[in-house]
Amino acid sequence: MSKSTIAVIAAVSAGAGAAATAAMFSLRPKPASPTVTTTTTTAVPVPATTTTTVVPASKVFSVPPPAPAPQAPPVPLRTQPLATTTTGAALVDPAGLYQYGFPGPVADIANRSALVSSFDRRTRNPHWVAEHITPASLAVRDGDRGNSTFVEDTAVPEMFRAKLKDYFRSGFDRGHQVPAADCKWSQDAMNETFYLTNMCPQVGEGFNRDYWAHFEDFCRRLTARYPSVRVVTGPLYLPKRDPVDNKWYVKYEMIGNPPNVAVPTHFYKVIYAETAPPTGPGGNPTAPVALGAFVLPNAPIPNDKPLADFEVPLEAVERASGLEFASRLPVQRRRRLCAEASCSLVIKEYGDRQKAFAKGGKN
Repeated sequence: MSKSTIAVIAAVSAGAGAAATAAMFSLRPKPASPTVTTTTTTAVPVPATTTTTVVPASKVFSVPPPAPAPQAPPVPLRTQPLATTTTGAALVDPAGLYQYGFPGPVADIANRSALVSSFDRRTRNPHWVAEHITPASLAVRDGDRGNSTFVEDTAVPEMFRAKLKDYFRSGFDRGHQVPAADCKWSQDAMNETFYLTNMCPQVGEGFNRDYWAHFEDFCRRLTARYPSVRVVTGPLYLPKRDPVDNKWYVKYEMIGNPPNVAVPTHFYKVIYAETAPPTGPGGNPTAPVALGAFVLPNAPIPNDKPLADFEVPLEAVERASGLEFASRLPVQRRRRLCAEASCSLVIKEYGDRQKAFAKGGKN
């Protein structure tokens, strides 16, 4: 078993809190070798504080054409001939099941102007949600989250989608994976971040409204150094060792009535800080990319906890999530984000701002 595998299996549980998360994910890439290297989402909106030159949204992003209507996944092709009897009759035909439909799994992909996401029908949470932020996109302030509302995503079949009632009195925030504050460049873009396919149940006090919000702000501040920053965010369901039998178990809460939506034990962010845009003016498809991978417990975290304590090898997130994030990025182009930039938070009083917003404040 590799060290990276051990790092994931020995990772953490939500109950272990921030310290255990940092300790058990402490396998760091060695600096000498090539290494892999917002505001918050709550039921109460958060006003923005950034003051920048307004740039028309049309100058920042080109809105992609509407995504095609969902289609049934292709039926896998048979790769082996059927076993037959001496008379030529088939003994069995397992692929004959496809005549009744393909069981899945099906990942509901949403290609929106503000984000791209893949939805997990089993947990009613996204597998991952990807966004792109730039200095120009953050300079535009055409969106007001006071005009946005949480909505169910009708692109997902009704029996599989997360619903507003699932979160009602659950004790958890509807936690944005792509923050609304990253998408102020148009009202439509901001509205897209309020689909429940961009949400997961998150602990509110001490996490979603505090440390997680500061982490989202950290991602935005990277644009002061890098001209292009891409962020992939999603949930994890990590094992915890049972103190009684010393075995590892994956345990997480379900919310809703009936219980439909899984409560993640942890969340990850994978950050691609591009030293030059891959295409366009000044683009360089071979420029270095500073990679950062972080795993945080879905639990209160003290604001003085160093963000670098939650840095993990990219491979650890891939093994834990079953996803691949940089399979086409050559090793020679990779840099370690926390070796190039200061991986530290700037603490802002989001709680006070939320209270002010609730009393009539605006973005």
